[in-house]
Amino acid sequence: MAADPFDALRLTLMQDVLPVGLAVVERALKGGSAEVMAAFNDTNDPLGQLREEGEPVASQVREGLDRVQPGLGNPVMKVEVRDVPTEPSAATAVDDAALARTLERISGRLRLLEQRIDDSAS
Repeated sequence: MAADPFDALRLTLMQDVLPVGLAVVERALKGGSAEVMAAFNDTNDPLGQLREEGEPVASQVREGLDRVQPGLGNPVMKVEVRDVPTEPSAATAVDDAALARTLERISGRLRLLEQRIDDSAS
């Protein structure tokens, strides 16, 4: 199934670009350009670090967009659903028989309990 290029772009923007951008803005507000550049000087994976820093705020932004229109912030992923027929196995038949016996035992105990409650109420 071919992916829609616009959906792929929106997904990339929401999952990758938004968290990095928000982290850059937060660092710029906190310490100016020196703080932004520190992310690139201090780690081997500056984009991963920025993505991690910006993810909590980006998650809130995506949730807000979803409140405006579901699927806008957290795009719905297309899936293919198929009905897979299942054939009952011998183990299923044994499990069904055991379940029927257990339910019958529980039913008998409930009848006995009801009789005792009726006898004590009289």
